[in-house]
Amino acid sequence: MTSTADPILESLRTQLSGAVLTDGDAGYDDARSVWNGEIDRRPAVVVRPAVPQDVATALAYAREAGLDVSVRGGGHNFGGAAVVDGGLCLDLSSLDAITVDPDARTARCGGGTTWAQLDAATQAHALAVPGGTVSHTGVGGLTLGGGFGWLTGKHGLSCDNLLSAEVVTADGEILRASAEEHPDLFWALRGGGGNFGVVTEFEFRLHPVGPIVHLGLFFYGLDDGAAVLRHARELLPALPGAMGVLVAGLNAPPAPFVPEAFHFRPGYAVLIAGFDGEEQHAEAVEAARSGPAPLFEFVSPIPYVELQRLIDGAAPWGILGYEKAAFAEEFTDDVIDVIADFLPRKSSPMSIMPIFALRGAFAEAGDDDTAFGGSRRTCLAVNVAAISAEPEPFATDRAWVREFWAALAPLSANAGGYVNFMAEYEADRVRTSYGPEKYARLARIKAVYDPRNVFHHNANIPPAP
Repeated sequence: MTSTADPILESLRTQLSGAVLTDGDAGYDDARSVWNGEIDRRPAVVVRPAVPQDVATALAYAREAGLDVSVRGGGHNFGGAAVVDGGLCLDLSSLDAITVDPDARTARCGGGTTWAQLDAATQAHALAVPGGTVSHTGVGGLTLGGGFGWLTGKHGLSCDNLLSAEVVTADGEILRASAEEHPDLFWALRGGGGNFGVVTEFEFRLHPVGPIVHLGLFFYGLDDGAAVLRHARELLPALPGAMGVLVAGLNAPPAPFVPEAFHFRPGYAVLIAGFDGEEQHAEAVEAARSGPAPLFEFVSPIPYVELQRLIDGAAPWGILGYEKAAFAEEFTDDVIDVIADFLPRKSSPMSIMPIFALRGAFAEAGDDDTAFGGSRRTCLAVNVAAISAEPEPFATDRAWVREFWAALAPLSANAGGYVNFMAEYEADRVRTSYGPEKYARLARIKAVYDPRNVFHHNANIPPAP
């Protein structure tokens, strides 16, 4: 552990506009905390930069002190990549300024911004950028890995809507990456993860959304699982590609829109979000009702910001979490059989299986337009997550996730999965996620901007020789 009497550390404090925290300082424990309560790591130094130059100065200090470096944006990663024992953690939470230009339909936000903050700022102008499905997720980590959520069918991935990024490289250079400036770096940032530098500011394209959108939620019992998934297979192609669709295996929450008799009931949910008016959404709701009869349904207009917070309660800060994921072409009979077999085996009522239907604008983008590793064709992202407040059911469900994934992966279009849905960064899965050509291109770009692999606490892509 670095001593506060260390003259190099004291020099760092005097050079920075932001804060330097070590064990025992007020705020240190907050700065090292992450969403996954299983992660309890103690960095030697936490730097909270106030300006990009602080990041460059901190990286120089880490190099001189021989410290590993991690970067904390929102801290929501399952594997806890944001913090490293005995190293230097760059906590970007103080870089959360947001500027919205409603006329140009663009927004700039700091590298520590959360989606809740960005959504609130953009929805003041009835605009939005495609984000995730849990509002306290960081903009940075989600965007750099790709980023899909409710708006992906209508407007693509988060990274598809990135216009530029301010980046501090491993050697302390501060760059602006865009289609015109450092285009190789800009391509890599859109899906290649945190491998290439510290993004201190994102600039996004905005789209007219809301402020009121429409939601249909249909909940079914476990016994109807196979029938529900077969119905979803028929329903998805019939719905407009711009609609957001989520199929989930979960326990019904004790929410106001859930009848009390079904609170905590295990089962399946089909959620349909519409952004193009009540009439179109009503047609989708009728199509959903043509399948098995749900135990209950909830169909209502809803503020977009509330849609973005809809499943926050399923992933509260400090919970124990573990996940694995894979892509599937569709709900084939084999995929349905695996899901219907494994979902009832979970122990924790909080463990969840969200399946994201990736369609519409997602599938219209070219495979090589960005570094995003998944295939750009209509498919399903099947995520299996063990979540619990208690260690014993969590341990049981961690094993359940691994067995579930092992049965699902051979049926998958991409057994490596999505880098934002990895709790463990096995090198072979990271490589498989991108495919050989993209991975090789990313490794070459890594060699230019981070040849010493300073940024390796992530879904790491080592620099090419």
